[in-house]
Amino acid sequence: MTRLLIAAGGGGDPIGTALVHKAIAPHEDAVVLTYAWERLTVDPTPGPLGPVHFTGLRGLTPHVYVVEPDSAPVPPAGSTLPRLAGQLPVRLWLLDPYAGIPGLALQIAEAADFCGADEVRVVDVGGDIVARGDEPTLASPLPDAMAVAACRAAGVPATVYLAGPGLDGEVPEEQLLPRLGDDCFTLGPGDTVWAEGLFDWHPSEAGALLAAAARGLRGACVTRDTGASVPLTGASARVYRIALDRVLELSPLARALYDASPDTLDAAEKVSIATYGFSEVERERERARLSKREIPVTERIEDALPHLDTWLAEVRARNHPPGLEYVTFRCATEALGFHWSQSSRLRAVVAEHRPELYDFPLLAARQSPSVPEVLTTQLV
Repeated sequence: MTRLLIAAGGGGDPIGTALVHKAIAPHEDAVVLTYAWERLTVDPTPGPLGPVHFTGLRGLTPHVYVVEPDSAPVPPAGSTLPRLAGQLPVRLWLLDPYAGIPGLALQIAEAADFCGADEVRVVDVGGDIVARGDEPTLASPLPDAMAVAACRAAGVPATVYLAGPGLDGEVPEEQLLPRLGDDCFTLGPGDTVWAEGLFDWHPSEAGALLAAAARGLRGACVTRDTGASVPLTGASARVYRIALDRVLELSPLARALYDASPDTLDAAEKVSIATYGFSEVERERERARLSKREIPVTERIEDALPHLDTWLAEVRARNHPPGLEYVTFRCATEALGFHWSQSSRLRAVVAEHRPELYDFPLLAARQSPSVPEVLTTQLV
């Protein structure tokens, strides 16, 4: 039997899903069904990508497609999935939400049948899968809720694994923990070793925070996605097991989607708007309309260390909590005016010239002894 998992939220959730799988069953063969639904910095086209938006996919069943390392998004779309397919210790199959809940349910059922799987493990990093809809920082509950509703519609037994409560910056940890029960386990440093190369290049901040928490890092971390700080606590490395029925009780959107069974993504959006008052697809459309294409600075990233030192001093000087310890490399890279894909080069430069600031997979926000103190005092 091949273990079947679903990365419920798109973006970096395939990495978090693989981390959870390798911690539970390191020697089991596994497949991850995942959306191609990524931030506009990766994919400038709003909304998810379906099979028609890729070349090089391999058809597995009438409704399930394999993402191969040589698959590619059709421009102008972008996706990290093909590169992940070549580096993750699991296989990636595309989850296509454009046919709504019935279409997703059919894909899940076909995938389970092909794998010989008698259950599905649904993995969410952060916790918006159990959002109630009234959280002011909630941003992207629709893909998770659609996955939950489709699992119920598919009739395949499923358990939800919520990793890193609060790490996506959408529902604060203190609000999530009372909803999650006591059935959990904790990721440790050894669970992240295989993934070290991924965080050199992949922009997922929630995935990086999960790995950081598993490695024992603690304190507040500033992220690019929210612009705010996310706390790394003793609970941040936990993975909670939650019955699918319980998730349906906790999530009004998942319940509404299951009851309405919208047969298109547009119809699912309407359910989200009726239930929570917004749809992240519409928000992405608006951001894409208003945003301007990023133009990386012409300066070499190797010469950007003085600017990095200045920016870190500014971050420390702002009204962040006293426990501020880290920033993500993606946040630092984009703040310096570079494209997110150059974060791997920034890591290498920091590791060579500011090694005291490199707390894998994050960048320490503390004052570097190699930088004159006058720099910080002048900025403050």
